Amino acid sequence: MKDNRPQPSYRSAAIGAPLAAAIAILTAIPPDGGEVRAQSPLLAEAQSQPKRPSRPAPSPVALEAKTQFVEFENAPFPFDSGSDPRGRKAVSQESERYSDPRVLLHIPQGFDIRKPGVVVIFFHGHRATIKRDVLDRQKVADQISLSKANAVLVAPQFAVNASDSSAGNFWTPGLFTLFLNEASEQLAILHGFLGLARDFDRLNVVIVGYSGGFAPVAWAIHHGGSNERMRGVILLDALYGELDKFEKWIAGDRFRRFFVSGYLGSTRARNIQLQGMLDNRGIRYSMALGERIRPGSITFLPGRDGENHHSYVTRAWTQNPLADLLNRLPEYRR
Repeated sequence: MKDNRPQPSYRSAAIGAPLAAAIAILTAIPPDGGEVRAQSPLLAEAQSQPKRPSRPAPSPVALEAKTQFVEFENAPFPFDSGSDPRGRKAVSQESERYSDPRVLLHIPQGFDIRKPGVVVIFFHGHRATIKRDVLDRQKVADQISLSKANAVLVAPQFAVNASDSSAGNFWTPGLFTLFLNEASEQLAILHGFLGLARDFDRLNVVIVGYSGGFAPVAWAIHHGGSNERMRGVILLDALYGELDKFEKWIAGDRFRRFFVSGYLGSTRARNIQLQGMLDNRGIRYSMALGERIRPGSITFLPGRDGENHHSYVTRAWTQNPLADLLNRLPEYRR
């Protein structure tokens, strides 16, 4: 019988033979189905080259404490806006006292970005610098490390060595949020990997004001735009004014936030006044710290003999009061 199936043409057969030969040269498949070994000299040479070590994944845990001063684009200073919200003549950004954009950053050893954590924002008082006073004298970074908290520190420079409570650019609505966003990026870089910025964005915020730092605290919580992240306000002998802003913030979402105000003689009257404002709203508060600072708690801590304003950040109701307060927040533990 005649075979009617299509027969391969001479052209296709001619092409197929060289192709099969090329494949046979490049690869030799063992009859037992084992590893295919390259026969091409170029492939063999490439395979003989040592492989480059892959970049190690960044550790989520800080293996050592890291402290750095970084210039921010969204810092409270330089500031030159014509006038501040209180109607005073604004300071010029040309002055050295009002043109420092640096921010003190600190990550303690053992900080773990995978765990619930908190960004501690510290606003210094009058006649201070973040190097001489916040870092060296008040030991704020050391207190963060001394505590058991899974916390990092962000402390911007305000007016340099000046008797001024200016909030600078934090008077601008929403600027505090831009500051926090930049802090996340800079903390991620300090931690070792910029890609961790979103993880820092998810951390809650506790804002601390000492002495004249009350004003930038008040404006940051008033219209800074990040109250959804804010979990606490701590005033260290700092309630000199802006009571309406603190009252509004306390009452606004008080079951998620805590408020602590320790005070001595110079701020005693204002603290008693704020207590009266809360009494009128029927909002309860305590005059002593509990073992744990709970969401919704409001605490006033009157001063005792032997305490003084100058050393209040390092010695108040206890040694290292900031570390003491952080240790009363068990939800943020390293």
